[in-house]
Amino acid sequence: MLNRVGRRRDHLSTVCAPVLPGCEPYQGGNGPLGALVLHGFTGGPPAVRPWADHLEREGFRVVVPRLPGHGTTWQELNQTRWEDWYAEAESSFDELSAQCEQTFVCGLSMGGGLALLLAARRREYVAGLSLVNPSVHSADPRMHALFVIRHAVPSLAAIGGDIAKPDVDEGAYPRTPLHAAWSMTKLWAEIHRELPRVDAPTRIYRSKVDHVVDPSSLALIRERVRSTDLEVIELERSYHVATLDYDADLIFSCTSEFFAGLAAAAK
Repeated sequence: MLNRVGRRRDHLSTVCAPVLPGCEPYQGGNGPLGALVLHGFTGGPPAVRPWADHLEREGFRVVVPRLPGHGTTWQELNQTRWEDWYAEAESSFDELSAQCEQTFVCGLSMGGGLALLLAARRREYVAGLSLVNPSVHSADPRMHALFVIRHAVPSLAAIGGDIAKPDVDEGAYPRTPLHAAWSMTKLWAEIHRELPRVDAPTRIYRSKVDHVVDPSSLALIRERVRSTDLEVIELERSYHVATLDYDADLIFSCTSEFFAGLAAAAK
């Protein structure tokens, strides 16, 4: 699997754009419990860094990777594919897991989809999942046209910044790169095949108003995962990027309590 993923990297440009300030990957903490925290499509570490900071304060060892093509320019993201994003998530998880007694995974949006794929492929090592508005599907028929549209135009209007709280910026790209967006649909197809292997305890935080991810993602997850411990928590006040919105503190505190409870029960 790793070799297959690695072979995809030959399409990447040898010249990379500078990483934007604040979008650097992060590692912190030294506790026995680990938490990998994954950001979403066109976003970056700033969207989930407060989540990781809370977990670190609660005693977790945390890792926030910068997924390839993110935190630089949308043009660079257009040169990457889902295999690159997953390879970064997987290698970060494996390194963290090697240092911890138990390792958990958090994910926002596409990061939630990557977390589910990790839970399928590393099922014996993923101790639990905390997902915020996970993206694994879209009911928008325009997504099916990306295969053709991406050859005509490189990008469309931005999908980032869906936050109810005023004056909060997640630092997402001003455009949506279509080659990368098309590849994300291929990631979804891979996740769909693997969802029946997911049996890790899972908490999903779903915003009642989400202008990015429609309800079909949650419906598919509920239908296919095998976890006997799956709970969906409704967020009343937040939009898609809930980790920076009004319900952020609820997400953070519930995540740390959930993970700590699972760790204690496993002893």
